[in-house]
Amino acid sequence: MKINAQRLLDNLQRYAKIGEAQKTGVERIALSEEDREARDLLKQQMLEAGLEVLIDRIGNMIGIRKGLRDVPPVTMGSHLDTVYQGGCYDGALGVLAGLEVIQSLNDANVITEKPIALINFTNEEGVRFAPDMMGSHVFAHPELLDEILESPAYDNAQDTVGSRLKAIGYSGDMPCGSMEPDSFLELHIEQGPTLELEKTDIGAVEMVQGIYWTLYTIKGQANHAGTTPVPYRKDAGYAASEVMHYIGDYSRKANSQVLTTVGTISFEPNAINIVPEKAGFTLDLRSVDYEALKQGQIDIDQKIKAVVQAVGLSLEREEMVRFAPVQFDKEVVGLVADEAEALGLSVKRMPSGAGHDAQMMASVCPSAMIFVPSVEGISHNVKELTHPVDLENGTNVLLNAVLRRAGED
Repeated sequence: MKINAQRLLDNLQRYAKIGEAQKTGVERIALSEEDREARDLLKQQMLEAGLEVLIDRIGNMIGIRKGLRDVPPVTMGSHLDTVYQGGCYDGALGVLAGLEVIQSLNDANVITEKPIALINFTNEEGVRFAPDMMGSHVFAHPELLDEILESPAYDNAQDTVGSRLKAIGYSGDMPCGSMEPDSFLELHIEQGPTLELEKTDIGAVEMVQGIYWTLYTIKGQANHAGTTPVPYRKDAGYAASEVMHYIGDYSRKANSQVLTTVGTISFEPNAINIVPEKAGFTLDLRSVDYEALKQGQIDIDQKIKAVVQAVGLSLEREEMVRFAPVQFDKEVVGLVADEAEALGLSVKRMPSGAGHDAQMMASVCPSAMIFVPSVEGISHNVKELTHPVDLENGTNVLLNAVLRRAGED
């Protein structure tokens, strides 16, 4: 069975107009008015496809297509929110491909034994509210709901997750995690170059590497850049630069199993002629090896403390994200690979370097992911691109894997 490829492509372009950025990109930040507009359109399309639409308390949108049996649904999904100046496929493909699966089943009058559900998760990207993968995280851990609803926006502490959900009309009443899924499948662009470089059609994702995010603030003393001799300076910027050089080198060592990135940096007072009083920066640490991930964090923390103490400065440290590596269900991964090969597509079993909603769902039910190639590996960028044939291939794999899992009458 195959999808309606043109309908999928048209729908992707329709959503790309919501929050359009630089003609080819999208900026649809979670819980923004653009997010609301996209959600409203999805809700309308879910209802038109005959789905029962539910909204849970963290704003996850769940559309359910009934099956012959009243059992847990086979579930698909991803997210509609984007990063700043992002692309039109990251996240949206997984949601809209899931919608296309349901529309294609409707077109063919296919009735499944098990129900099928489609989920649009809230705030996967985490660019304005922490943590990232928020909706799926709360789906898996409902006990965190109240705390996360109070999470403030990075740019305005008066805006919280709870207040913005109410403002856009998606503060639902369904208890988080109350729907028990049979399984979960997420279609996503790879966001890396491997599939394209190896000329492979489909990635059957076996695991997601662990991710640690940490915010550091080094505090010194502001002083005149021209009259303060070097021995008397408390230069937070200089200390930060030494630390960042160490962090960059850490993942470039021979046989390193850890990826390290300083993604943001800020100085105060941020003036050309003032020795920085404060330097803040973030560390993104990733590895498929949990022990290497934890050791990397220890090593970098020790280095930062040593540098700060050596020059008489002080340090503040905030743990933002701590996600261990996640292994996906072997049976569901195998199902993805089998269905891809049955369609005559080449397959690579591979890990994911980025975090995804599927890694949260893996603690709830058997889960896996389907990757399609990203042109030049570019993502989180307005130039993000996946060729139409790859979008079609991935969605056909999703359709057939879901149909196998749900059982056709």
